[in-house]
Amino acid sequence: MKIAVMGQGYVGLPLAMAAIEAGHHVVGFEPDQRRWQQLNWGTSYVEDVPSATLRAALESGRYEAARLEDWLADFDVAVITVPTPLKDRQPDLSYVRVAAKTVAAHLKPGATVILESTTHPGATRDVLVPILQDATGWTAGEDFYVAFSPERIDPGNPSWKFTNTPKIVSGLTAKCLERAQQFYAGITQNIVCASSLEEAELAKVFENTFRHVNIALVNELGRLAHVLGVDVWRTLNLADSKPFGFTKFLPGPGVGGHCLPVDPVYLTHHVRTQYGEAYRLVELAQDINEGQPAYVVQRLQDSLNTRLHLGVHGARILALGQAYKPDTADMRESPAVTVVELLRAKGALVTVVDPYIEKEDADSLQRIPLDVHGGLNCGDFDAVALLTPHQQFDLQRVADQANYVLDTRGVMPVAPHIERL
Repeated sequence: MKIAVMGQGYVGLPLAMAAIEAGHHVVGFEPDQRRWQQLNWGTSYVEDVPSATLRAALESGRYEAARLEDWLADFDVAVITVPTPLKDRQPDLSYVRVAAKTVAAHLKPGATVILESTTHPGATRDVLVPILQDATGWTAGEDFYVAFSPERIDPGNPSWKFTNTPKIVSGLTAKCLERAQQFYAGITQNIVCASSLEEAELAKVFENTFRHVNIALVNELGRLAHVLGVDVWRTLNLADSKPFGFTKFLPGPGVGGHCLPVDPVYLTHHVRTQYGEAYRLVELAQDINEGQPAYVVQRLQDSLNTRLHLGVHGARILALGQAYKPDTADMRESPAVTVVELLRAKGALVTVVDPYIEKEDADSLQRIPLDVHGGLNCGDFDAVALLTPHQQFDLQRVADQANYVLDTRGVMPVAPHIERL
């Protein structure tokens, strides 16, 4: 079959490679010129897809990276994997709408259109389907097929990849569901069927809302424990000794990535604007997690004052890590970026090290893409803020050299000059 994958990012590119492995011909539609060029050069910018895998796909003749819409003609299945970000703290479905219109221009009878982008319950039925029907004059579920199958990509996870992560699949009609099942059965190992589009959409946003709320719970616990003079990390380890009824989450500088800071907003915004209902616990969790970078800065400012008798203005601070999670270059919605911005706004002289961040992606914040294994001496700074614990960081060396460390991840060696968040 000819598969059109709309968007070649963290979701679309792994899906495209899996479809090629299954024997399909894939057109990876990528409007961003820089990304399109990298794809055609065989240079992967997605950590879950090695460049060697991309080059093999190109050499097979079954993968084409396209910027021109004409390449989409005559597709059998189109999968929309475009971003659904927030704009001014409001859900932004503009990329989905543009992708849907592009797909509609090349839709043929009997083809299937699948939305993988995260969105609110009802979006597939109320946003995607009308665009496709209006552009073609056809009826979804009869002349062509529509499905929703939420992405579950966890960038950098060595255990759970696209092919072995259970895949939720839903359809506008029973026939739509059947067509989507047939497609995913060839490229994934475990399909979980939903009885409706809205059921699958709600399951996706709730998966990440669950994590978001529990992270907020431990972030606020960490603040409370600090006031009480209790080590929250040891407290959590003690609670985790219970073999039932407890799931361990950890504090940190905030939440980041393409899901946690975004997905709950799609849910809360939708129910509030469309139904006048408030998901109060989730809205409170958003407030807590969004305030966590400022709390990190306040803790660092307090410690500079009490431990070193310094103000944050003019202080030389080394920030370790800018990605939202360890061992990736993914800075989407990263709280580490916000921490650096807040510190600089207060006049701190911040040097940032992240071995995974390319220089062309980092100019706006003047990051230094160096490894602490090199000539950088942590002792040349008033304070070190460990924000993202990449494995390439020699934490023992940091501990030995630094004057003071604020460890926001609870991974540094125990020492008088090292403070855990």
